[in-house]
Amino acid sequence: MKNHWFTFFGGTILVKVEGKGVERFINQLTRSSLIVWNVKRHGSSAITFYIRLQDMHKLRHHVRKFDCKISFLSGQGAPFLWKRTLKNAGFFAGFFLFFVVITLLSNIVWGINIKGASPQMEHQIRKELDHLGVHVGKLQFFIDDVETIQRKLEDRIPNITWVGVDLNGTTYHFQVVEKNIPEQPEKQSPQNLVANKKAVIVDMFVENGQPVVKVNQYVKKGQLLVSGTIGNEHNEKKVAAIGKVIGKTWYKVDVNMPFQSEFQVYTGNEKRKYSLKIGSVSIPLWGFGKIEYKDYDKETESHKIKFLKWSLPIKYENTTIRENEKVERNYTKNEAINAAKEIALSDLKAKIPSDAKIIDEYVLHQKVENGKVDLSIYFQVTENIAKAKPIIQGDAE
Repeated sequence: MKNHWFTFFGGTILVKVEGKGVERFINQLTRSSLIVWNVKRHGSSAITFYIRLQDMHKLRHHVRKFDCKISFLSGQGAPFLWKRTLKNAGFFAGFFLFFVVITLLSNIVWGINIKGASPQMEHQIRKELDHLGVHVGKLQFFIDDVETIQRKLEDRIPNITWVGVDLNGTTYHFQVVEKNIPEQPEKQSPQNLVANKKAVIVDMFVENGQPVVKVNQYVKKGQLLVSGTIGNEHNEKKVAAIGKVIGKTWYKVDVNMPFQSEFQVYTGNEKRKYSLKIGSVSIPLWGFGKIEYKDYDKETESHKIKFLKWSLPIKYENTTIRENEKVERNYTKNEAINAAKEIALSDLKAKIPSDAKIIDEYVLHQKVENGKVDLSIYFQVTENIAKAKPIIQGDAE
């Protein structure tokens, strides 16, 4: 029988025929289009051979016409394998349940270990971990990956410099480096205060040192503002000049704003799909059906499935499909100008110190052409322009 796959799925039976005229019986089966193979003689009155399971009833019909006795020795193929499996269903079900339970237990968080943190910091970290869903008893499938946990902890807890996150088996290990606020040095080296940019002085707050400029005076970049040399030529002393020199500075920002622009936004509609990925094959678990959104973004999170200490070649995937749409924004001339001013102001705030103040603005240039408005805006800002410069022996002031 050449096609073993068909015989396997259909099932085969090993038959033994005993009696007189067994050869004539085999010939009759062949003439009746019954397929037999592996025919073997056993002694002078017995023959064994294989037939298909579906031909068993035809075989019994033919044997009534001969003085022979048939017996079925064994069955092979999928039907008999399935029958034996059902007999051992309890064993297989128990083994499968054991595998599932062990796999689930292997993917549950059983420990959280934090090193390098003070008791107060450890308590704060554990509270943030609870908010992130990282706690004992939680399935790892529903927890962010270690890089995301690390980033969120560093963003939410300002008093840590760095936190290392490692998942070892069923335990999360956190290595924490806390911020050490440096103590103010008791004594600073002698230094001057010089201008870090050109400005007009509007105010001064000098704690130590000798001011050499006055309010309303124009200064250039690098010009001496507060000297660290005090006293007279007979009793000269060098100290660390400390203070703030508030100056009026100027910034020019160029920006253009089109009257018409197109961008994408999320509509708020989303769909989730859950699946098991074995190698390159993905098996859907939930979230069936086609994606009905015309435009969408897809984000997939993968979690490895573990069995005891081993990572299985199986992943649990959570895919989020978010619908987006293109939105066209149209500005009038005045609206485009106001939007350009807001962008310019935002760009300026990113450049200047946080304690600086914007006191005025002037539009130097405004041009409307090719469906957009071009603006050049001049901003006046007050900020601390003093920069420390160490006094080196022999420097001339």
